[in-house]
Amino acid sequence: MVPKRHVIPKILVVDDEPDAVELIRFNLKAAGYEVITAADGDEALKKARALLPDLILLDLMLPEVDGLEVCKILRRDQRVSATPIIMLTAKAAEIDRVLGLELGADDYVTKPFSPRELILRVKRLLRSGAAAETKSDEITFKDLHLDIPRHLASVKGKAVDLTATEFKLLTVLAQRRGRVQSREQLLQDVWEYDNLIDTRTVDTHMRRLREKLGTVAKYLDTVRGVGYRFLEE
Repeated sequence: MVPKRHVIPKILVVDDEPDAVELIRFNLKAAGYEVITAADGDEALKKARALLPDLILLDLMLPEVDGLEVCKILRRDQRVSATPIIMLTAKAAEIDRVLGLELGADDYVTKPFSPRELILRVKRLLRSGAAAETKSDEITFKDLHLDIPRHLASVKGKAVDLTATEFKLLTVLAQRRGRVQSREQLLQDVWEYDNLIDTRTVDTHMRRLREKLGTVAKYLDTVRGVGYRFLEE
């Protein structure tokens, strides 16, 4: 299920640090976004379900219900399961970043962060969803069907619930069927990163994608030491 997109994109900022919230709110509003906030996990879950934001900025260190648990719960809720999530993490919390990606977050930004970088990440994820709505194309291969305009994936006619980043990753690989894509190339084309970051981000998303695709996962081939490809047969 793809959340309804608002005329002015609505972003839910979840952080219990008032200074951080104010910095993010100021920069997002200056970039033309509507901003709603939540200070803890429970409030974040309630607002996400009630207001259906276009994107969620989620700090991992939250009181009551932490960010990892919030991410896990949101990914299991059909109303918001496809909503892009960017994690805000402490620089040293590498294990939390990996866990967050495993649980379905689309991207992460480490604190302290550059507001400009954060806005670029937000724009990229929102643009991915918008492109899926406007680009007219479909891909069918064996039991897999991708309806790119509607941002829908199905296996043997049964819908597969993918996040925005998972859908884009699968689409890129399927469109380049048979060609090996390096991790660096995928980071550039799917995540639109100009500078190299931890390529395990790609590996984590591929692992999640394979789990969701079931029998079709056998066509996602790992090329050791290089990257991935979508097999032609």
